[in-house]
Amino acid sequence: MDTKEKDRVVPKGKLLIIGGKEDRNGTDVEMKHRNKEFIPHEILKLLLKNKTDRIEVITTASSEPESMRETYTKTFKEIGYSNFGFIHFTGKNEDDYVERIRKSRVVFFTGGDQKKICDEIRNTEICDVLMEKYLSEKDFIIAGTSAGAMCMPEIIIFEDEEDEAILDNDIRISAGLGFLSECIVDTHFVHRGRFGRLAHAVMLHRECFGIGLGEDTALLIEEGKKAICKGSGMVIAISAKEIGKTNIETVEDGHPVYGENLKVHIITDGCCINLESGEFHAPE
Repeated sequence: MDTKEKDRVVPKGKLLIIGGKEDRNGTDVEMKHRNKEFIPHEILKLLLKNKTDRIEVITTASSEPESMRETYTKTFKEIGYSNFGFIHFTGKNEDDYVERIRKSRVVFFTGGDQKKICDEIRNTEICDVLMEKYLSEKDFIIAGTSAGAMCMPEIIIFEDEEDEAILDNDIRISAGLGFLSECIVDTHFVHRGRFGRLAHAVMLHRECFGIGLGEDTALLIEEGKKAICKGSGMVIAISAKEIGKTNIETVEDGHPVYGENLKVHIITDGCCINLESGEFHAPE
């Protein structure tokens, strides 16, 4: 299915993009002791309504897949999930993994290296089946945390210097898995001070919303655009669609970038945002 055809289809499935360090076994969530509305395992409980449905966890991004397997096995059992498995795809045994994904209700990408996920999964039958199920199956969810969330859009940030100043040529953009259109996702957004790099990315791609996900915080996205915030932290949405003065197109290598009139939303639990129009709704 080409991009134009995909754009005409409203996805029936959902995306769950998580900013990393969600409440799970072995993770001490900072807001757990401060946010009076904290709910244990709130985000991972969104994966399934029927706890016996199948979850496939893809650990391809991680350099320590066994550690990921141990962590999520303990956490899923605590929640009550009983039917899950782990896939560490590195270009081998694709047919076996495709069949497992066809039978799943949820596919969950762990953290690690977002470029590694995209290099291994993009342009494979696995990616095709994920897209097919996402577009056509109402109860199907593609979820990801940290790098597993960053890989979801058509465009991803895969490398930057993370310096205080925004300098020309200090950020690298690549192709993602393509499940989310006109957005660029960043994670661990507040704790790792990533405002500058996400602002830089959307200034380079003004058609995109920048979605900066805080830790233990997620967006649950329906119809490819209707997003509700869940979790104990916050999401920052940045738009450069109405940018004023900027030198983004003329700045020389190594020199600072500036931009006027960036639009920013702060989104917390229960808030909704339309990722196409920017329309914002506070919790009832």
